[in-house]
Amino acid sequence: MNRRPKVVFLCVHNSCRSQMAEALGKKLAEDVFESFSAGTQPGARINPDAVRLMKQVWGIDMEQTQYNKSLSQLPEIDIVVTMGCNVQCPTFPCSHREDWGLEDPSGKADSEFLAVMAQIEKKVLDLKDRIEAGTL
Repeated sequence: MNRRPKVVFLCVHNSCRSQMAEALGKKLAEDVFESFSAGTQPGARINPDAVRLMKQVWGIDMEQTQYNKSLSQLPEIDIVVTMGCNVQCPTFPCSHREDWGLEDPSGKADSEFLAVMAQIEKKVLDLKDRIEAGTL
């Protein structure tokens, strides 16, 4: 691929895990892929705990750089990553699709958010490595 692939992180409400994945994709892998997120039923706002902890840990203010989006607001996508919402996501045209099986930390302690954030960081870096290696 002579252009950066477009990766979308999908979840139901596009308010927590998918937003954190988009933010970390932009921070950690912007040189390899473009990051987007969306939801099948977007919520009204990004989860305030996710916003607070992403700002605290990564210095990323998701309220300034991101917003809840529906699938119809996305550009043409190359790679779809579902967060593990235990719902069937609609068929979305792409060249690769995978599910990360992440638990939703919404309404739980900060330690749960931080654990999911660490999993997302690891998975974003792994995705970056696989794209760079051409194994996707």
